[in-house]
Amino acid sequence: MSTSFVSIIGAGPGDPELITVKALKRIQTADVILYDRLVNDQLLAEAREDALRIYCGKAPGLHSMSQEMIGRMLVTHATEGKRVVRLKGGDPFIFGRGGEEALVLAQAGIAFEVIPGITSAVGTSASTLIPLTHRGLASSFACVTGTGSDGNVSSVRWDLLAHSVDTLVIYMGISQLSDIQRELLHHGKHRSTPAALVERGTTSQERIITGTLAELQSLSVSEDVSNPALIIIGEAVRVREQLIQLQRATNASMTG
Repeated sequence: MSTSFVSIIGAGPGDPELITVKALKRIQTADVILYDRLVNDQLLAEAREDALRIYCGKAPGLHSMSQEMIGRMLVTHATEGKRVVRLKGGDPFIFGRGGEEALVLAQAGIAFEVIPGITSAVGTSASTLIPLTHRGLASSFACVTGTGSDGNVSSVRWDLLAHSVDTLVIYMGISQLSDIQRELLHHGKHRSTPAALVERGTTSQERIITGTLAELQSLSVSEDVSNPALIIIGEAVRVREQLIQLQRATNASMTG
């Protein structure tokens, strides 16, 4: 019986303590770890000293390894009987190409498991006090990539997204922010809709910039926002300011 096996793991949104117990156990026992750009170094430090660590991250416009090569490496190491971990930021099945890698393994006859992670939209919004749903403000949310598979923002159905969901969370959208803003406004999203830019969410370098949909592009430029960053648009963004004001009032009463 073949011992070939791969664990496709979500590392969470950035804070290493947000990884699941199950995922951490797989990292600690792995022979080989293929990891992405946004994986926290503290998680890699949990691996055995003799574990082989292979970087295969992708930055906008700069891929250290093609997707085809990643698939071949997973198959090669697994067929050698090694315990292989494919470690991805966020959740592997949400803009992580985990489904593509699972298909490669299945086609090669290699057993695998998928261990979910906290996706960036959920982890980052919660850590920044922005609820994706909130009674009376938002009963639905959508996660969408800011760039279509062809690299063009126009392939995303902004006409539908502008009105079909209450809270919109956009991954990989900073470089396309001007186009995204224009598309949403063109399709009737109100200029005053609350919005936030969250850079390096859940990490010690986290930055949160809030404003309106009409201000997003200018805020991004003036604050020099860079990847990794999420764009959150919707009335629920207002809750963050309410919570902050209440926290300040509580702290003031306690210290006064």
